[in-house]
Amino acid sequence: MPVMEPDLDAAILRKWAKAIDEGPFASACFGERIAFDNPETLTLLGALAAWTDRVRLVSTVIVSQLHDPVMLAKALATGDMLCGGRLTVGLGVGGRHEDYHAVGADPATQTMRGMAERVAVMKRVWAGEKITESVCPVGPPPAQTGGPQLLVGTMGPKTVRSAAVWADGLAGTTLDLDTDAVSALYDVARSSWADAGKPPPMLTTSFWFALGPRDAAREQVHRHLRRYMNWIPAEYVDGMAASTGFAGSQDELLTTLRAFEAIGADEVHLIPTSDDLGQLRAVAELVLTRL
Repeated sequence: MPVMEPDLDAAILRKWAKAIDEGPFASACFGERIAFDNPETLTLLGALAAWTDRVRLVSTVIVSQLHDPVMLAKALATGDMLCGGRLTVGLGVGGRHEDYHAVGADPATQTMRGMAERVAVMKRVWAGEKITESVCPVGPPPAQTGGPQLLVGTMGPKTVRSAAVWADGLAGTTLDLDTDAVSALYDVARSSWADAGKPPPMLTTSFWFALGPRDAAREQVHRHLRRYMNWIPAEYVDGMAASTGFAGSQDELLTTLRAFEAIGADEVHLIPTSDDLGQLRAVAELVLTRL
């Protein structure tokens, strides 16, 4: 979903959601920021539940430390109920202190331990446990027994190892499309999940993309990064823009997707750098006819 693009409205978001749902895609993904003009994540989840019927809804990612864990558990259970059990929740610690400050959250909790503590509370809520001396437990129960599938948002092996006890897989991302680095992280996940006595993890990655003539597509990615990465000095963003994300033709994207398939990615989540539906339809055509 193009949630980080400017000047969005309900009509644009609805068209994207319906096009994703009608296409060959597995998931509709949406991320979270606070001090930015993107739609609020949990409200959007409710809308996506109403606008779609087939695809999984995947948060990439929600920062649990920005929320009260009981309220977050209740909101996610409601979203899972509304979409009929199609929710997958990606959780991460976030990369911006300004989001913590905006909601009065403590940046000192921006740790994997802080996230694991909140996940433990949410899982108790989803299991129907009373977490206080209330008359009833916190509901509604999620459609999926025990709660939605949980993915850890990460790019590093230490984070992967620590999340194996509570997560079902990875909501990964790659800046430079380095399949060797992603493959190495997947190997860490596989061994960590095995050591924890759990089934093999769900393995995903994501990257920014733009389709078209290479120079124009690269400029589109650059423009998006300049706006999205507004907490990083512009000269640093300019320096990384030439090698961040994908910019090129359908043929080149096909090669890239096949490379991630070859290392065992279960899903690749493409992050839009435009709200142009033509970009989405071009990917749909590629997947339908050639992948």
